[in-house]
Amino acid sequence: MEDLSLLYLGLLAAALLATGLVAGIIAGLLGVGGGIVIVPVLYYMFIALKIDPSVLMHVAVGTSLATILATGTSSARAHYLRGSVDMDLLKRWWWAIAIGVVAGAILAGNISGGALTLVFGFVALAVSLNMMFRKNVPAVAEALPGTPLKEILGFLIGGISVMMGIGGGTLGVPTLTLFNYPIRKAVGTAAAIGLIIAVPGTLLSIYFGWDVEGRPPFSLGYVNLVGFFLIIPASILSAPLGAKIAHAIDPSKLKLVFALFLGFTGLRMIYGVMA
Repeated sequence: MEDLSLLYLGLLAAALLATGLVAGIIAGLLGVGGGIVIVPVLYYMFIALKIDPSVLMHVAVGTSLATILATGTSSARAHYLRGSVDMDLLKRWWWAIAIGVVAGAILAGNISGGALTLVFGFVALAVSLNMMFRKNVPAVAEALPGTPLKEILGFLIGGISVMMGIGGGTLGVPTLTLFNYPIRKAVGTAAAIGLIIAVPGTLLSIYFGWDVEGRPPFSLGYVNLVGFFLIIPASILSAPLGAKIAHAIDPSKLKLVFALFLGFTGLRMIYGVMA
C-alpha cells in the first residue's frame, strides 16, 4: 500500500512538472498568461490520476491562482519599471475588480465542479474566437466608459477570471484594446490586475476547500502545494524556450493553432459535463 502511495505521489509530481513545462513554453511562444494553459492541463492530468471529479476543477483553478501570485508579481514589476502600467486607471478600478473577485470566488466555492468546468469551457471558447478574429474587431470607443459601466467591466473581469483560475491578461487585454487602449499599456496594466485577482482568489480557494474530501495529497484547501512548487520553476525555466521557438516559427500560425486548441479544449470540457 505504501509503495502504491509513493507511486501515486511520483505520478502526481511528474504530471505537475509537465504542466509547468507546457504552460511556460506556450506562454513564451504566444505571450499568453499561464492560467489559461495551466487550468485545462491540470484538469486532464487530474482526470488521468483519478482525482475525485467533484473537486478536480476546483483544485485546478485554485492551484493556478496560487501560481499567479509568483509569476504575476514578477510580470507586473517588470511592466511597472517599463512604465507600461496605468496606475491612474488601477487606482480608480481596483476596488470594482476586487469586489468581482470576491463575488466570483464565493460563487466558485459553492457550485459544483461541473458548473465550474462549464464556466471555463464557455469562456475558453470565447477567448479562442477572439484570438482567431481579433484583428478584424475595431475599437468600440475612443476611451473606457465612465461610471458605472467601467466598474461593471472591472467587476466582470475580476469575477470571471477568478472562476477560471486566470490572471488579468486573458480578459483584461482584449477589453482594454476594445476601448482603444495602447497594446503595451493594456498588457502591463492587465499584469497588475492579475495580482488583484490572484491574492484574494488564492486565499478564498484555500478557505472554501479547507475540509473538503477527495483533494490530491498535500493540498491546502483547493491549492495543491506540490503543483505550486513544481509549476512555477518549470514554467519560468521553459518560457525562454518557447520564446526562442517563437522567433523561428510564424507567430500568427502558432496563435491560430493555440486558438484552435483552446476552442477544442473548451468544447471538450463542455461536452464532458453535458454529455
